[in-house]
Amino acid sequence: MSSRLQQIYHHITGSHIMAETWQNVPLAPPDSIFKLTAAYKTDTFPSKVNLGVGAYRDDNNKPWVLPVVKKAKAILSNDEGLDHEYLSITGLPEFTSAAAKLILGTDSAAIREQRVASAQTISGTGANHLGALFLSRFYTFNGPKQIFVSNPTWANHHAIFRNVGIEPVDYAYYDPKTIGLDFEGFLNALRSAPDSSPFLLHACAHNPTGVDPTPEQWEKIADLFLEKKHFAFFDCAYQGFASGDLDKDASAVRYFEQRGVPMLVCQSFAKNAGLYGERVGALHLVGVDKAAADRIRSQISVLQRSEISNPPAFGARIMALILNDANLFNQWKEDIKTMAHRIIDMREKLHALLTNELRTPGNWDHITRQIGMFSFTGLNAEQSKAMVEKAHSIPDE
Repeated sequence: MSSRLQQIYHHITGSHIMAETWQNVPLAPPDSIFKLTAAYKTDTFPSKVNLGVGAYRDDNNKPWVLPVVKKAKAILSNDEGLDHEYLSITGLPEFTSAAAKLILGTDSAAIREQRVASAQTISGTGANHLGALFLSRFYTFNGPKQIFVSNPTWANHHAIFRNVGIEPVDYAYYDPKTIGLDFEGFLNALRSAPDSSPFLLHACAHNPTGVDPTPEQWEKIADLFLEKKHFAFFDCAYQGFASGDLDKDASAVRYFEQRGVPMLVCQSFAKNAGLYGERVGALHLVGVDKAAADRIRSQISVLQRSEISNPPAFGARIMALILNDANLFNQWKEDIKTMAHRIIDMREKLHALLTNELRTPGNWDHITRQIGMFSFTGLNAEQSKAMVEKAHSIPDE
């Protein structure tokens, strides 16, 4: 056989082998949120509004770079000693230590007693994954390897836990009748779950409902956590975004830590610092003592090393500057208020429009009762579809 014929033969047989290798790979469905965004981009309606991805926009529907972030970037750009070397496996220490204080409080006993093991992560998603992976490897499950998650929750939670062999199980949270919290259903789930069960909790500005427990309800929830020896897996993606107050939005996490509830916290700076694409996050695990925290940190390092080796530096350096400089930190708090209060104002205006101007049937008070970036309108699937396919079209003249 000539060399040319051999090349053709190998090309054909090689392609055949490749086809056999991957022919059973199924086509995955598109992500529902990003599918909606793609549809938004191709829609030609001039007054369209993107209600999909949870990213803050200004009055001109543009991404908003926080003024404090611009200042921090300017400081970094003038630092002639700045290099691009690897961070440590667990990240930039000036960032992780300050991030822990931000969520747990500067007076946290766990921090003071060196019981907190922290690691920088690929935003909140990475924190959830690393926390889930640590749970899968080292948590002693009382029965099936499962975690209870609110119904509904951030859709990605299910995929993250299943990827590490932990099955998500729904617990009652949203009540469509009141468009609010199903508090009794929540408490009943805590009571009926096996002892020492992990429960995923949204620290504030629940995604996707915008419905949070009250401080009094958090107290009763913590009581049951202690009674049943449950584990709190906190996801905090919106600190400051709910009320405009960083401390107020961290109150549930701090209360659980003060009560001694076993816990970890996933933390993101995508929303409250507008650093969406920089992927700045942290994972904090609270141990019973310093020795436990040291053991946890050692294993977190092993897991992180096997997956990303080292977290990215740029966004962490920005946040380290903001968190550790008093002037920048104060400006950041003002920038957060700008975003949060604008969202609160938009809720009030939407409520007034529906209730007073349009006199829309039904009660719309839940629009202002809910908090944060997300809101459940109470519309059903058919009504939502009609909004997309019919209500936004330009009427015929």
